[in-house]
Amino acid sequence: MRLSAALLAATLLLPAPLLAQTRGEAGPYLAARIAGFASDYAAAAEYYDRLVARDDTTPSVLENAVIVNAALGDFAAAARVADLLEAAEGESQFADAARLIAALEAGDWDGAEAILSGETVGGALLDGLVRGWIAAARGDGAAARAEFDRLAETEGFTPFALIHTAYLAAMEGDFETADEIFSGRAGTALQLTARGIEGHAQVLAAMGRTADAVDLLTQSTAAVNSPALEALLARIEAGEEVGFDLVATPRDGMAEAYFTLAALLAGEASPTFVLINGRAATVLRPDHTEALVLVAALLDDQGQSDLAAAALRAVPRDDPAFHAAEIERADVLLKAGREEAAVEVLQALTRTDADRQEVWASLGDALRRTEDFVGAAEAYDRALSIVEAAGEPEARDWFLYYARGIARERTDDWAGAEADFRRALDLNPDQPSVLNYLGYGLVEQRMKLDEALDMIERAVAARPNDGYITDSLGWVLYRLGRAEEAVAPMERAVELTPRDPVINDHLGDVLWTVGRKREAEFQWRRALSLDPEPEDLARIKRKLEVGLDAVLDEEGGVGVLEEADDG
Repeated sequence: MRLSAALLAATLLLPAPLLAQTRGEAGPYLAARIAGFASDYAAAAEYYDRLVARDDTTPSVLENAVIVNAALGDFAAAARVADLLEAAEGESQFADAARLIAALEAGDWDGAEAILSGETVGGALLDGLVRGWIAAARGDGAAARAEFDRLAETEGFTPFALIHTAYLAAMEGDFETADEIFSGRAGTALQLTARGIEGHAQVLAAMGRTADAVDLLTQSTAAVNSPALEALLARIEAGEEVGFDLVATPRDGMAEAYFTLAALLAGEASPTFVLINGRAATVLRPDHTEALVLVAALLDDQGQSDLAAAALRAVPRDDPAFHAAEIERADVLLKAGREEAAVEVLQALTRTDADRQEVWASLGDALRRTEDFVGAAEAYDRALSIVEAAGEPEARDWFLYYARGIARERTDDWAGAEADFRRALDLNPDQPSVLNYLGYGLVEQRMKLDEALDMIERAVAARPNDGYITDSLGWVLYRLGRAEEAVAPMERAVELTPRDPVINDHLGDVLWTVGRKREAEFQWRRALSLDPEPEDLARIKRKLEVGLDAVLDEEGGVGVLEEADDG
């Protein structure tokens, strides 16, 4: 697809400041630029609103105001600024794009057509799809199909034009035509997305071909994780009457056009450009779950956790993907450091979706992150009870046992933790994280030392560039009295993960033990500079004061580990 360079270059969001900025404009302009560079669209919009209120605002400022308001999904505000930009004789395809979306949102088909009558607004593909759906909104299905047919003549656009033709046919009740297109019998084989498969299955069900719909969905759900397809399959198998509602109105079709473009360019074009198109889909169809999830992912990638969480919160409660969206919202909140809010989201979800193991697993993960290991273990208990009630656990379930094992180990339930780690290894025998955690734990418990060392060596072999696992190997060798052998892996661990205070502290202990005391003191000082935990901080300071040997004596003496229990 060929798109205007101006549209794809969303780095124009914040161009270099004009030399002729007035003194009164400089403060909010600088603030807006800083916010924009951080993709903080809400803050940038506030500052740009202040700038737009001035009579002497430059076209550059006006264009940026259009973009940030569009990125927030406020196309009415973006269109108002676009009108000011036009009055200032400034040109911007972002302005035309915002005006087009605002017109479509308002149902102003005449205004939308007038905008599309000029130069390309969103690219030939998007403009053509939108023209077709505007015709459909006017009740002229023939004109809409003609528009899609013209679009299909352009190489590369044919699949998209055909899918939208199928949506239009199904919306009008012409299921036979829609089925011919979806199935490829119309002459072009289509690689359908999950939404296309959902549309085809709805068409088949509406035609009374429920067995074919079930076959299509069964094959698809085996290959694609899609709550929408799974829910549709369950409805059809339950004998529920299913019609076509994927694109129920021309406005839904317009939303689909914008989503088509956003999904197509995600990861290829500027995130801001993709975001604006995703936002367009959500304002035209607020319950477009896939568009909401895409918007949230784009915002989360840009560090805009509040906006991302708000987009996910807009997913309708009755949508099949609601629980997945809530889990993702909790993850966004966790990454933003809002741990209590994340836990509250997941706890609420356990009350509405208590039969889903992924809900309890996500709660366990969140509680483990907040160091509520008792609560985490209980949540994993619930998740695993659902897994085990459904039959024999599968290989993919190893992580649940591993995660519960960590929670149990942190609550001093080593017997339970070891059992969980070994169950995880039954399901995934060579998993490096489990081998490392269990091996390290066995050494600390002074149990099965030969097996423990073998596990950690296997973990290092599987993941040689993991500083934490390499640290485990060095530390276990040290704890087994093999300090000279421990030096190389400990130095490698620091090389791999140089800013971890524990690993630097461990290297210091190993170096001290082999007589390299000045180097050891250097590593302990480095560990102090890396913000260690309070208990580690005090111990490192004490080692610098009196040396490791004296600290070990003060702690009751810790010599070479000997096996205390054969298990």
